Amino acid sequence: QVQLVESGGGLVQAGGSLRLSCAASGRTFSTYVIGWFRQAPGKDREFVTGITRNGGTTYYADSVKGRFTVSRDNAKNTVFLQMNSLKPEDTAVYYCAAQIRFTVPTAPNGYDYWGQGTQVTVSS
Repeated sequence: QVQLVESGGGLVQAGGSLRLSCAASGRTFSTYVIGWFRQAPGKDREFVTGITRNGGTTYYADSVKGRFTVSRDNAKNTVFLQMNSLKPEDTAVYYCAAQIRFTVPTAPNGYDYWGQGTQVTVSS
């Protein structure tokens, strides 16, 4: 099992940047693919980005391509989400999720382990 804790959320003006972190417990972190999802009020949880176990391959939703960057440091059991050029429509609770797989699921039901989420609010 793995436990996930997100941090780094907050309030930022449009055009600004935030860096989210997802810290994981356990000695087998490198065996998990990690996904970031977000959920705005009244909307379904949506895939934002994902990263393979060794960090060699990343995936992004079209809405964040070119603005968001996901990375991981397996030695520190942490995944990062750098968010630049933020827009008001990026406002949501952001979650990281983990699963032992070779591929990165883009659906929430592809993950067994979730963090508690961190709020990101982008003002216009």
